[in-house]
Amino acid sequence: MKPREVIVNDRMQKGYRYLLTRPAGRSFHPDFKPELTPKEMLALGVFGGKYMTDCRGEFPASWYAKAKLSPKRHDPKVNYFGVRASKPLSYWIAKGWIYHEDPRGWFQWYCRYYMGRRCPDDERQIKRWKAMTRHIAQLRKHCRKGDLTCRPVQQQALLHWAYDSRAI
Repeated sequence: MKPREVIVNDRMQKGYRYLLTRPAGRSFHPDFKPELTPKEMLALGVFGGKYMTDCRGEFPASWYAKAKLSPKRHDPKVNYFGVRASKPLSYWIAKGWIYHEDPRGWFQWYCRYYMGRRCPDDERQIKRWKAMTRHIAQLRKHCRKGDLTCRPVQQQALLHWAYDSRAI
């Protein structure tokens, strides 16, 4: 595959450039097996609909066709489980969890990784994704399979990390 350059100009990045070196949706690290694509996540309702509303030029238009968005403000009602399940970006920045090339956090990294970008932060982000399995164990321990009313914040958080909590 011939690398393709992407130039980002949105509210958080101006002139940021990266290369897509892998085919979209393929050639993932063997330990990284997300259950949901970015397009599926956006259609389900994640991050209160506020996440990446100004990034339409960077990602395929099809990702936004059925996306549940709230461009003006974070709205928990937009989320699949209708609950707030995330901390504000300022919290993640204060903890030092934001990689400078992905100022919006894990989901931005995942979208770019899904599209074919590979970067020095991949290993750390995949480890963070794998760490979310502790929430799956808690849901299995405390909830009946398919009970979408049990621990909705935890289930929504798993959706934010590309795990399909509806199937747990």
